[in-house]
Amino acid sequence: MEIILTENVEGLGNIGDLVKVKPGYARNYLVPKGLAVIANSRNIKEFEHQKRQAERKFQRVVQAAEVLKGKIEAQPLQVAHKAGEEGKLYGAVTAMEIGAKLAEAGIEIDRRKIQIDEPIKNLGEYEIPVKLDAGVTATIKLTVVAEAE
Repeated sequence: MEIILTENVEGLGNIGDLVKVKPGYARNYLVPKGLAVIANSRNIKEFEHQKRQAERKFQRVVQAAEVLKGKIEAQPLQVAHKAGEEGKLYGAVTAMEIGAKLAEAGIEIDRRKIQIDEPIKNLGEYEIPVKLDAGVTATIKLTVVAEAE
């Protein structure tokens, strides 16, 4: 018996897979629990339609993320902090500060998407990745300078 999985089933397949199983397994377990539907022509057409809609939605999300990536990478940031003689900062540059600088530039991003591997505690230039939707990653060019006294 052929079925279309509506949920991921361990050892059987993922959502949307068309799999062949024994009739009792489908009739007594998979279909009643809502894990699958019987693969008749109506269900196959409906599933294909849903798949096309999900793909279109994903494409729109990717396009929006690419536009945001372009805005982020075109906007170099500069942060001024108090620093010692050798270029060491008193404190560190945080994701919250970077998010605030981006907001000043008109780019709203959740600070949790800004990926700072280790604290920025020295003057200089840094490239900081930002994870956007749909697996798109932008890079912020950040320059840390000494604050004028």
